[in-house]
Amino acid sequence: MKIKIILNTFILVFLIVFTGRVVAQNTRPNVVLIMMDDMGYGDTEPYGMTGISMPVFNRLSREGTRFTHYNAAQPICTASRAAILTGCYPNRLGMPGALLPGDRRALNPDEQTIASLLKDNGYVTGMFGKWHLGNEPAFWPTHYGFDTFYGIPYSHDIWNRDENGNLITDKKDMRYHWPPLPLIEGNKVIDSITSKEQVSMLLTNLTKHSVQFIKQNKNKPFFLYLAHTMPHVPIAPSARFRGKSEMGPFGDEIMEINWSITQILNTLDEERLTNNTIVIVTSDNGPWLKYGDNAGSSGGLREGKATSWEGGTRVPMWMRWPGKIPAGDVNSGLMVNIDWLPTIIAATGAKMPNKPIDGLNFLPFLTGKTQVDPREVFYYYFGRNNLEAVRYKNWKLVFPHPSYTYAEFTLGKGGKGGQMGIVHVPMALYDLAHDPGEAYDVQVNYPEIVKKIQDLAEKAREDMGDDLTHREGKNMRTPAISH
Repeated sequence: MKIKIILNTFILVFLIVFTGRVVAQNTRPNVVLIMMDDMGYGDTEPYGMTGISMPVFNRLSREGTRFTHYNAAQPICTASRAAILTGCYPNRLGMPGALLPGDRRALNPDEQTIASLLKDNGYVTGMFGKWHLGNEPAFWPTHYGFDTFYGIPYSHDIWNRDENGNLITDKKDMRYHWPPLPLIEGNKVIDSITSKEQVSMLLTNLTKHSVQFIKQNKNKPFFLYLAHTMPHVPIAPSARFRGKSEMGPFGDEIMEINWSITQILNTLDEERLTNNTIVIVTSDNGPWLKYGDNAGSSGGLREGKATSWEGGTRVPMWMRWPGKIPAGDVNSGLMVNIDWLPTIIAATGAKMPNKPIDGLNFLPFLTGKTQVDPREVFYYYFGRNNLEAVRYKNWKLVFPHPSYTYAEFTLGKGGKGGQMGIVHVPMALYDLAHDPGEAYDVQVNYPEIVKKIQDLAEKAREDMGDDLTHREGKNMRTPAISH
């Protein structure tokens, strides 16, 4: 009898401990990070777009917090993605710009990502969509903490075809030498995308894989990274959305993105995961304005993608976490995509990376435990390592530099790209609180602010260097180089 009592007691204690551990694991929030490609600040109704039906973005604005001063660390594909996953300025890691076929650089596998850190904390991790951090299989997502990957290695315009899907025959065109667009599952190429019709199915297939991932892992803490390939050109809405908007193919594509995010949110509802899931929806950089009616809107901000003006780096962003962050709120705090890693780590109880990062933990600010924005400074690096501007609170000091511009050239139409030029930008100070369009230089009025920001810039140059002033940084890290 004593043995039976002891055995039953042991089993009861074991079940309590085990069950408690399972409950503790399941109460850790799931994380869903959805990132669009080239969606501009003004591309959705809550940020000013008209003429396109997009109820999911209005829903996110009601159920979560909408951010008005959220920036990508750099206004271009590879750099922005390196930043959001590692919490570091991408130039620090040797990952500026956008990788093209033949580029041997890749994100160094020694860098810890959100995925690898959460995986070490017991999370199931999945990525679906555009990677753009390494061209070779050894540098695809499953080597950076993702259990599952389905998608493409880079943008869907990086292939041997034109905007209509026709094969390039002109040997002088650099696209002639590019391979077909690989479709990857795990660590293997499973197909080649060789037509615009196949491109049009990417968003649907990425959404289906994401929904399946949620359903398969509903009883475990999970991290889902859905990196949509749209609305990057060539715009290719699927057949059921073509002609559905009054804004042409671009409007149709935004409606399809609306459908995709709705599927994700509805799945969370159906599986009763909504209250325990952090949902983040944003974009990698501003709109590629040279494509005119096939590009998005910067919402009145200056310029767009590939520039350090606000239209290039400032992008829409929503965060929803029921009961933890305010619903229906608008947040004007200065936040950068490098801040997601430490914020997600704080929310999930995972460990921080072994190496120093640049991101800041926004969790106390987002949950209302403090009213103090943790970030006062943002460094606008572009090119290989050009420090082109520095923001301090509401002030932005722009340094002399060559910049792309769309403003003085004709934009494209119907999928054809227009022109971009290069202009020399003089030093200027802008007050973004009163002048979000960066039209009025006020450096003469505020010399003390100019001096303050110049001092901040010197610290950045010492730390990360600056090609514009021929400075080498003391704390730079190297990318991986494929053989």
